[in-house]
Amino acid sequence: MVQFYVRDKVGRITRPVRELKGFKKVELAPGEKKVVSFSLAYEDLMYYDNEGRYAVEAGEVILYVGKNSATPRSVSIEIE
Repeated sequence: MVQFYVRDKVGRITRPVRELKGFKKVELAPGEKKVVSFSLAYEDLMYYDNEGRYAVEAGEVILYVGKNSATPRSVSIEIE
């Protein structure tokens, strides 16, 4: 299983440290490798703020991909 998580590094409200945004079950034979890809839309970064608005905040977002939520594999993007 490959899991995809998102972390909004700095936000106005407290949110989960890593939010699961997708997962794929992948079967591999011993020694086999596969490329697994995920799509991330602008809407996937949205959440309800304290005023009840559905919005995205500017700032750094960290994307994680791995076998579980403790994966260290990450890349960061900047939302403007």
